[in-house]
Amino acid sequence: MQTHETNAIQVTDLTVAYRETPVLWDIDLDVPPGVLLAIVGPNGAGKTTLIKAILGLVRPAAGNVLIYNKPYDAQRRIVGYVPQRGSVDWDFPTNVLDVVMMGRYGALGWIKRPGKHDRELAMHALEKVGMEKYTNRQISQLSGGQQQRVFLARALVQDAIVYLMDEPFQGVDATTERAIVTLLQELRANGKTVVVVHHDLQTVTDYFDWVTLLNIRRIASGPVDDTFTPDNLRETYGGRVAFMKNR
Repeated sequence: MQTHETNAIQVTDLTVAYRETPVLWDIDLDVPPGVLLAIVGPNGAGKTTLIKAILGLVRPAAGNVLIYNKPYDAQRRIVGYVPQRGSVDWDFPTNVLDVVMMGRYGALGWIKRPGKHDRELAMHALEKVGMEKYTNRQISQLSGGQQQRVFLARALVQDAIVYLMDEPFQGVDATTERAIVTLLQELRANGKTVVVVHHDLQTVTDYFDWVTLLNIRRIASGPVDDTFTPDNLRETYGGRVAFMKNR
């Protein structure tokens, strides 16, 4: 594995179990700074669980996670998170601008009210995702792709250094997918580290420069050209993998 003096994310000996059944087993993972990394694997491989373990949302049975050499709790301010769209209560009565402004609370604390500067940051983030015309729209009235763009804007206003995104392309239209890819690649170009749970093997080589192949255990992790191979995919998914592009 490629080594770096300081990894953006370092996962060591991580095991997570639900009711005695391991969903992640003895995971070691080093994510260097400034990469755009896809986590891929079959359903039930533990991809979402890995993201949640990095964020401290699930308690591991063993192992630990460091963000730039410190526990997540000490680095919360520099980590942005985009959850799966299906895990969100979209009927909650709030509008687009308010959702994006929630991304500023980490910088402000819960006591201080967001001000003009925070609103400007929120509007800029909405412009970046093409949603500036929807500031007063209730989130429940948006399409799936629009909701996903709003959540990306909320993560952007955190001005994080590390971003974790769980299936950001799920259920979005082609236009939104292109907009998201452009945004993720822009974040990487600005030195951010972006980790994305991703299910479409066809687009891994086009969208990402690093990949982690996961099926309860870590099968392989590294630059796409070295790691995203037929042998590693067969080991990850079992049997033949007919949906790979010719390489």
